[in-house]
Amino acid sequence: MTAQLLLSLSILIVVHEWGHFFAARMFNIKVEKFYLFFDFLFPMANVLNFSLLKYKKGDTEYGLGWFPLGGYVKIAGMVDESMDKEQMKAPAEPWEFRSKPAWQRLIVMMGGIIVNVVVGIMIFVGITYVIGDISLPQAYVNTHGGIHAHELAQKIGLKTGDRIIKINGSEFQNFDDLTKPDLLLSENASYTVLRDGKEVNIAIPENFVENFNSKESASTFLSFRMPAVVGRISDKVEFFFNDKGEIYESKYAQGSVAKKIGLQKGDQMVEVNGEPIMYYDEVSAIIRSKPHDSLSLKIKRGEQVLTFKESFKDQAQIGFGPLGPAKTDFVTTKYGFFESIPMGTARAFGVIWLQIKAFGKIFSGKMSFSKSLSGPVGMAQMYGGEWDWERFWRMTGLLSMVLAFMNFLPIPALDGGYVMFLMYEMISGKEPSEKFFENSIKIGMAILLMIMVFAFYNDFTK
Repeated sequence: MTAQLLLSLSILIVVHEWGHFFAARMFNIKVEKFYLFFDFLFPMANVLNFSLLKYKKGDTEYGLGWFPLGGYVKIAGMVDESMDKEQMKAPAEPWEFRSKPAWQRLIVMMGGIIVNVVVGIMIFVGITYVIGDISLPQAYVNTHGGIHAHELAQKIGLKTGDRIIKINGSEFQNFDDLTKPDLLLSENASYTVLRDGKEVNIAIPENFVENFNSKESASTFLSFRMPAVVGRISDKVEFFFNDKGEIYESKYAQGSVAKKIGLQKGDQMVEVNGEPIMYYDEVSAIIRSKPHDSLSLKIKRGEQVLTFKESFKDQAQIGFGPLGPAKTDFVTTKYGFFESIPMGTARAFGVIWLQIKAFGKIFSGKMSFSKSLSGPVGMAQMYGGEWDWERFWRMTGLLSMVLAFMNFLPIPALDGGYVMFLMYEMISGKEPSEKFFENSIKIGMAILLMIMVFAFYNDFTK
């Protein structure tokens, strides 16, 4: 998780700072430093100043800092993260940021945001073209036992075995439509389920999406039911699957029950601890319902019915997982290159639209700021415990658009703060005083530091 997050953020930080660098050099502005990560204890520019790697080419020092929470370019004649005010006391030089007209400075400040947007679009277009859309039809789920309602799903009134037939009163095609963020952020969102032959409407609370930043959210909402057929035998517990049938949580155990009793792939479990079963979630429920020191199974293997009983210390020693849908059960939709460009672009900007909707709900009090905020730990968990290049690039594309949006916020010390001051200058014809600007940057950095500390605290208390 950590490696994927660091690589993803490193790519996005480098391309963001390159956007500033490129725009500055385009207008012949001197760039003194280009750093991935900070070579000081952010935001204290004069504390613990050292880099892990550095080299100089031309006027610019390129380096790798030791503090892995961002990066920066030090543009001559500009007060930034380094808070180097000495150069500002001397008369402006023609190669300095401050000597350039406001429209050029605006482009320099927008350079990082623009590049993050372009990179995000390129990633979404690439994924759309290369991978396409892979989905499990909701018709498959509804004809194979319906949904498995986990803890969060039960809280809003869903039940295991429900067959969801409508979203917001309209029919839908794919199982993953059930958990799309735009649905969970919608006003008056709801599911219509078929339960015991009757249609039941289940309202989705307006703040429901904030639950998906918790550590347990992935395994506590809903999944599709799977038959009680053995699909995997190993020394790993493989209980939890995503909507593509892929494992996203596992624990390691020595000497699993499955290995000891000789379970085989394709074995159909018909009874667990004396209780008849049809679905794998019933196996988990029986095992978790009360403490057990032994597991008795009745299985059907071909024409044979076999019975096993084996002692175990904890659930991590079970060691078998269900048989998920076959690859042929999933629907893959491929798109041509020219189809992928508008689709990928729309999906990239859809991320920004969701951010705007989420901020609107936070400011209106419909969503909790603390529950909606994730720090590095929460972000890392979104990548999953195994390296998956498809998921990695999806997350990188998403983060690229999120970083572009967040950097555009009008907070001093962020790009959006500089843009706000530059727009004021271009409209009024007056620059903010140097003292006012410096104090604003300090306040902005203090705000960012408080948000960072709160995000870390939030990660460990959710």
